[in-house]
Amino acid sequence: MRRAWLGIWLLAASHAACAGLFTDSDAQKKIADLQQENQQLQQKLTTLDERVAKLDATLRSQGLVDLLQSVEDMKSDIAKLRGQIEINTHDIATTQQRQKDLYVDLDTRLRKLERIEPAPGAAAPDNGAAEPATPSSGAVPAADPGAESHAYDAAFNLFKIGNYSAAIAGFQDFLKTYPGSPLAANAQYWIGNAYSAMKDYKSAIAQQRKLLSTYPNSPKVPDGLLNIASCQWELGDKTGAKKTLRDILAKYPLSPAADNAQKRLANLK
Repeated sequence: MRRAWLGIWLLAASHAACAGLFTDSDAQKKIADLQQENQQLQQKLTTLDERVAKLDATLRSQGLVDLLQSVEDMKSDIAKLRGQIEINTHDIATTQQRQKDLYVDLDTRLRKLERIEPAPGAAAPDNGAAEPATPSSGAVPAADPGAESHAYDAAFNLFKIGNYSAAIAGFQDFLKTYPGSPLAANAQYWIGNAYSAMKDYKSAIAQQRKLLSTYPNSPKVPDGLLNIASCQWELGDKTGAKKTLRDILAKYPLSPAADNAQKRLANLK
C-alpha cells in the first residue's frame, strides 16, 4: 500500500516539474523574440542613418548647400537693388520737377518780355503766325488782351499741376482763338511738352516739329529741339537724339538749351 502511494506521489511530482519547465521555456521564447525584434529595429535604424548620411554627402558633393546659400545672397542683393532703384526713381522725379519748374520760370519771364508793346512805327515781330486782321467795317474787333492772357494762364496752370490732357486741350483752344498771339509759340511748345510728360513721345515730337515749322524765330525753338532729343532717346533712337543735340549746339549755341545739350552729349559718350 505504501509503495502504491509512493508511486502516485512521484508521478504527481513529475507532472509538476514538467509544467514548470514549460512555463520557463515560453518566457525565454518571448525574450528571444523581443531581442530579435529589437535587433531588426536596430538594423532598420542603422539603415536609415546610412541613408541620411548618403543624402547629406550627396547634397554636399553636388554643391546644393552652397547653391541655396547663393540664392539667399542673390535675394539680399535684389532687395538692395530694388531699394536703390526706388531712391533713383525718386531722384529722377525730383530732378524732372525741378526742370519743369525751371521751364515755368523761364516761360514766365519770356512772357513779360513778349508783352512789352513795340515802339510806335516799329515792325511787329515775325513769329510765323498769321497777322491779326485789321479792324474795319464789319470785321471782328481785336481780341481782348486780358481775355487772351487769362486763356493762356488757365491752360498753363493746368500744366503746372500735372493735368496734362486738360492743358493740351486748353492750349489748343488758345491757338484756335488767338492764332496771332505773341504767346502762340509758347502754347505750341507746351503742347509738345505735355505729351512728353504723358510719355506719348511720338506725339510730343510731332508737336515740337510743328513749333519749329510754324514759329521758326521763336525763342522756344531750342527748347523744342531739346524736348525732341529727349523723346528720341526714350524711343530708342539714340542716333537721332545725338544729332538733334548737335543741331542745338550748331544753330543756337548761345541759348540755355545749348548748355543742356552739351551736358547730355558729354554724358552719352
